[in-house]
Amino acid sequence: MKAFSLFIIGTIFLSEISANVIFASTTSNDHSQFYSKNSFDVLKYKLVIGLYQCYFSPFPKTFSAQQVITLRVDSTLSSITLNAVNRSITIDSVWLPGVSFTHKHDSLKIFLDRRYQPGEILDIKIFYRHRNVEDNAFYSFDGAVYTDSPPEGARKWMPCRDHPSDKATWELNASVPFSVRLASTGRLADSTISGDTIIYHWISDIPASTYLITLSSNVNFLVHKKSWHKLSNPNDSIPILIYYTKGENISKIDTTIIPLTDYFSQKFGEYPFEKIGFATLNNTFPWGGMENQSMVNLKPNGYSNVNLIAHEHAHQWFGDMITCGTWADIWLNEGFGTYCQKLWVEHTAGIGAYKASMSALADYYLAKNPGWPLYQPQWSINTPSGDDLYNQAISYNKGACVLHQLRYVLGDSLFFNVMNQYASDTNFIFKNAYTHDFFAKAIQVSGTDLKWFFDEWVYAPNHPVYQNSFDIDSLGISSWKVSFTIKQTQSNSIFFKMPVQILIKFSDGTDTLLRVINDVNNQVYEFPFSKKPVDLSFDPLRNILLKQASTIKTIK
Repeated sequence: MKAFSLFIIGTIFLSEISANVIFASTTSNDHSQFYSKNSFDVLKYKLVIGLYQCYFSPFPKTFSAQQVITLRVDSTLSSITLNAVNRSITIDSVWLPGVSFTHKHDSLKIFLDRRYQPGEILDIKIFYRHRNVEDNAFYSFDGAVYTDSPPEGARKWMPCRDHPSDKATWELNASVPFSVRLASTGRLADSTISGDTIIYHWISDIPASTYLITLSSNVNFLVHKKSWHKLSNPNDSIPILIYYTKGENISKIDTTIIPLTDYFSQKFGEYPFEKIGFATLNNTFPWGGMENQSMVNLKPNGYSNVNLIAHEHAHQWFGDMITCGTWADIWLNEGFGTYCQKLWVEHTAGIGAYKASMSALADYYLAKNPGWPLYQPQWSINTPSGDDLYNQAISYNKGACVLHQLRYVLGDSLFFNVMNQYASDTNFIFKNAYTHDFFAKAIQVSGTDLKWFFDEWVYAPNHPVYQNSFDIDSLGISSWKVSFTIKQTQSNSIFFKMPVQILIKFSDGTDTLLRVINDVNNQVYEFPFSKKPVDLSFDPLRNILLKQASTIKTIK
């Protein structure tokens, strides 16, 4: 999700988690353990919204709108309940098949004209107004009007089923002053001019989660247009729309976006949406960036930050095309987006730059680790605060480091095959994935039992703390033995099984790199050599990023 983590440091610390907790992964596809089944599925949101007055001083946040929600009935019902925040939204009326409503406790309950049966399709029309309130979802200031909805802010500017698992198509008709340029999720179907008003008509036929739907506009927007040609058919292209304000330097995104899209398309499958869209907003925008589907919002002058652009663009695959099924699965968005950002560093600057960049992520995690696991089951039921959900140390940095460590365990070929097959799976494309879905795909594609890996690095908190030791014995002429003990001392988590690398240096200036499996604590390894060893280094390439470690030579 947001790239706010790149710029805002979270410093929330929780009480230490008991080491007695048992961490076990789930392989069930039954998500009822996380949230109750809903009786309907939203298929489409169609919004007609009048924003004309929002662009003029004093820049009110009021607007009137009419909305048609198309839904499919999944179990017999005579009413539906939507999310709609009372402080932000006033409901004026509902139309057939809605006959009456109640709006309280941030829920809009619409009573229907009869009992509907599974399989029936309904179009419910709602007339409503947005209040002139600051709600951190609908923004209007100094000629800029935009929305910012994660994790559950869409309910502040339109009635909806505001959960990442309920994806729907989108249609927007927005009336604004003629001087305004307005972008949204999907493709621009047409625009109609009437006097000093222009009506923008945006359509997305590809379903999106509500928190990934946006509108972004400004009286000062300039639009830079180009095209990306598909790798599968170079004669077919999609538009690239870059919205910016006068004085902003767009040279970096202009030169980066096509090769970046090519690279991610080669790695994870072809870019999936109707357009590539970016817009820079004003200083009221609270984050570094937000990966709205096909329409990324960035902070002012965000086009100067290639890392930010790469992070948000990666989300079009991991976060938008495949969206976390619950908030407990947020690392499938943020950890993946952060890791893909570092893959772009590797692609453009080399393996050394990639390793240094990953080490920096790990160092931040080690300094700021709040002590909770990457996957928190309770988040699938109760939405956490934004600071917790988008905790940089965990959701972003630890998530990315876990992917790096999976790459180390599997090797490059298998790892990238796992990532590609996950991103290409039609069970997930334009749908949702859960943590155990990714694990099942990794196990299937790699042909490797990885349950131990995921139980350790995703379901358990914290990380290993190594206090290792070694000694060197002379056994006679041209014969030496290195004895090496791996010891984990953490008391706030489980034992972490991992393959580890050991570098042994010799008196003649040469060295050798060994790889062993550490699967029990206080494990002792003995290595015979015909030349004199002089030193030993544990994990010299820092492939196990998430650890603290010391290694001492025993004096006999």
